[in-house]
Amino acid sequence: MHRQSNPTDTREILRHVQQVEIRTRRHVNDALVGAYHSVFKGRGIDFSEVREYLPGDDVRAIDWNLTARAGRPYLKIFQEERELTLILAVDLSRSGQFGSDNQSKRELAAELASVLALSAIRNNDKVGLLLFTDSAERFIPPRKGRRHVLRVIREILFFRPQRRGTSLREALEFLNRVQKRRAIVFFLSDFLSPEVEESGSGQTVGRPFRNVLALTARHHDFIAVDLHDPREAELPDVGLIALEDAESGAYFEIDTRNPEVRENYRRQNRDRRARLHRLFRQIGIDRLSVVTGEPYITALRLFFVQRERRR
Repeated sequence: MHRQSNPTDTREILRHVQQVEIRTRRHVNDALVGAYHSVFKGRGIDFSEVREYLPGDDVRAIDWNLTARAGRPYLKIFQEERELTLILAVDLSRSGQFGSDNQSKRELAAELASVLALSAIRNNDKVGLLLFTDSAERFIPPRKGRRHVLRVIREILFFRPQRRGTSLREALEFLNRVQKRRAIVFFLSDFLSPEVEESGSGQTVGRPFRNVLALTARHHDFIAVDLHDPREAELPDVGLIALEDAESGAYFEIDTRNPEVRENYRRQNRDRRARLHRLFRQIGIDRLSVVTGEPYITALRLFFVQRERRR
């Protein structure tokens, strides 16, 4: 299992953050120019100025009152009210440290979040960050600018959470409290939480996760980013192995030589993901699925294209 390094030297941290910025900025420049802007529209149209009518202009935009006073045609010019707020909600529970290749789910989340954040600031939008486990551990209010985005990248990569579990509901309820105005929310998680299993059974205590998720999706433009690793889908045939639950710390043994054990594991994982995706469809939430070790920019570009076609 891949384990993420935790550099403590300030210069090393800055160097790592800059490397991520350079790598992700290349993706923004090469593959996502205009896509973010066209998919996430501004809140409306604002009046900008008036100018004289030119042949070919839309006659519907003529300011007839000014035209009558001036004796020649004038147009009203409007511009899109562009400024938006992007919130990156990133799951930092212990299961995010898993990665069977050379990249953990947390590192994948950091790179993807960096691309989104850089796309946002190129469009003069604000970027905010929520880091959560089974509680909200760090919230950075939305702001603009490159320095702010570099701080966001650094926090995702190197923030050390105090807890190891996952509560998706706690993260959503916190977000709904602190972000009153409508925002674009990319919720990056592996969704390995009992709340997903219980979302349709009525077993949860307090307000069900499903209800909180639906409420958040009504208030915000909510995109669920499903992070997963290929090794989580099935077990290899490697004999008797000892496994640790990353979030509970519990140890247990599995005999992977048994084909029924491997098949049960594969089926449970398949069914869990099917339940999750069905929940997103029922609520009307867009889903972006990304896999460690694979080019996430391809999945992101396809997501933008498909979303634009639905508009």
